[in-house]
Amino acid sequence: MCQLAVEIPEAVLYDTHMTELQSEKMAKKIIAMHYYLHFHVSLGYCAQIADTTEEDFIKYLGENNISIFHFEDKKEFLDELKNA
Repeated sequence: MCQLAVEIPEAVLYDTHMTELQSEKMAKKIIAMHYYLHFHVSLGYCAQIADTTEEDFIKYLGENNISIFHFEDKKEFLDELKNA
């Protein structure tokens, strides 16, 4: 597993009323979301990066208006809807 370090000025933590742990959790989720959106990394790996369950990561994506469903066109969506 690779580890990254991000330096955040104390003033930012003070101004945002965030702890180091809260900032770390936020950074992990944002990085995981970026991997999911731009590099098509699986939900499972992204949940690992975010240090959360797949279900919670899917909820986080939803909170950020990101769908886990990808359809090429309206017909594909309607076909899937019929099969649901």
